[in-house]
Amino acid sequence: MQAIVIHAAKDLRVEDLADGEPGPGEVKVRVARGGICGSDLHYYNHGGFGAVRLKHPMILGHEVSGIVESLGANVEGLSEGDLVAISPSRPCGACRYCLDGLPNHCLNMRFYGSAMPMPHIQGAFAETLVVQASQCVRAPDGLTPAETAMAEPLSVALHVIRRAGEMIGKRVLVTGCGPIGVLTIMAARRAGAREIVATDIAELPLRHAELAGAEQALNVAENPEALAPWRAEKGSFDVLLEASGAPAALADAILAVRPRGVVVQLGLGGDDVLPLSAIVTKELDLRGSFRFHEEFRWSVQLMGQGLIDVKPVITHTFPLSRALEAFETASQRLKAMKTQIAFA
Repeated sequence: MQAIVIHAAKDLRVEDLADGEPGPGEVKVRVARGGICGSDLHYYNHGGFGAVRLKHPMILGHEVSGIVESLGANVEGLSEGDLVAISPSRPCGACRYCLDGLPNHCLNMRFYGSAMPMPHIQGAFAETLVVQASQCVRAPDGLTPAETAMAEPLSVALHVIRRAGEMIGKRVLVTGCGPIGVLTIMAARRAGAREIVATDIAELPLRHAELAGAEQALNVAENPEALAPWRAEKGSFDVLLEASGAPAALADAILAVRPRGVVVQLGLGGDDVLPLSAIVTKELDLRGSFRFHEEFRWSVQLMGQGLIDVKPVITHTFPLSRALEAFETASQRLKAMKTQIAFA
C-alpha cells in the first residue's frame, strides 16, 4: 500500500509500505478520503509545533473515511462494503482519566499522526488501515466518503459546544473562522444560539462563516475596531468561542463578553499571558476544549440526518498522487478551507 509520510519540514513523501490483516475485534478498511488538518500542516511546514518535534518519519493524517474490506473474528455490527468514519482517538480505557469518564485525557492515548510520544503514533493517510472495530462508525445511507471524513473535525466542534454549556438563546462570538471555527458556528446554531458574530483576518473564512449561519462576519484586519459596538456596558456576548489561537484575538474579544460570560478556548497558540484583568473584573468563566470522544458518533448521526451540512467546508480534493500539491494548497488560508485527499 501507499502512505503519506513526513520526514521533516517540507519533506513529504508517498511511500510503499506493508499493509496488515485484521485480528480479533479488528477490521481492515480501504481508505476513501482524508482531510488535512492544522496539525498535519504544522508537521509539514515546521516539522512540529511547540515542543513537539518530528524525531523519525511518521504517517500523517487523522480525518479519514473508508470502506470495510475484511473483518477479523468476533466483529459485530459491521459488514464488508460498509462506508465508515474512523475515529483517530484510541484511549487505553484503564488509566485514571479513562476510568473517570475523561477518555480524551487518556494518559496512554494513541491518537493517529502524533509526534508527542516516542515512538510516534503513525497516522491514517494510507491506502489501507487495520483498525479496532470500535473505532468505526457506519455512515448512514446518503453520506458520501467526503462528508464522512469530516466526522473528526465536526466532533471537535461538538465538544466545544458541550464545554460551553447551555446555548439556547445565547449571543455567541466566534473568533477564527478556519474549518474548526466554521464547524463550531454550525454546531452553535444547531444547539440554539440566538445570534452569532464571527471574526477573522481573511475574507474566504468570513464568507464561509456567513454560509455556516453567522449573522455578521467581521474582518478585524481591515477594521481593528469592528467589535467596538459590542463592548458597551461591559460587553454583550454571553459566550466566546475562541478558535484562532491568537492571544491578540482573545484579548480583543474578551472586551465584548458580558460579565459572568463563558469563554471557551479551543485554538492552540502561544502561551502568552492571558488578559487577566478582564477575566477577573468581569468574573468570566474560562474553559478549555480538547479533542472529543463520544461526540464522534454523534457527528456522523447529525450529518446523516441532514442537521449539519459540512459539504460547503470542503473546498479542494486531490488524488493521492498529488499529495504534495494538496498540502501546499491546504497551507494557503486565502485559498482553501478544508482540503481532502482521495485515496480511492
